[in-house]
Amino acid sequence: MVTAFVQHRVKDYDAWRRVYDSVAEMQKAGGVVSESVYRAEADPNQVMVSHQFPNILAAHDFFASPALRDAMRRAGVEEDSLRIEFFEDA
Repeated sequence: MVTAFVQHRVKDYDAWRRVYDSVAEMQKAGGVVSESVYRAEADPNQVMVSHQFPNILAAHDFFASPALRDAMRRAGVEEDSLRIEFFEDA
């Protein structure tokens, strides 16, 4: 199992969440088997998301998707704040 941790700042959490929730089928089709969303205590527009995938190839393919990048833009993700890291089960 592989977990991708995605951290970024958004312009407006509520607007971001609406877009995030609307792409659940894209996540499923992209191999996401579970996900979680977290907000920073000091800044509710600082978001961290975890996505679990069956393997590293599925994770990399999902984050390389132009459709995902488009959804992130529509959701108001501040691109210069985006950080994605992949961790494999140990």
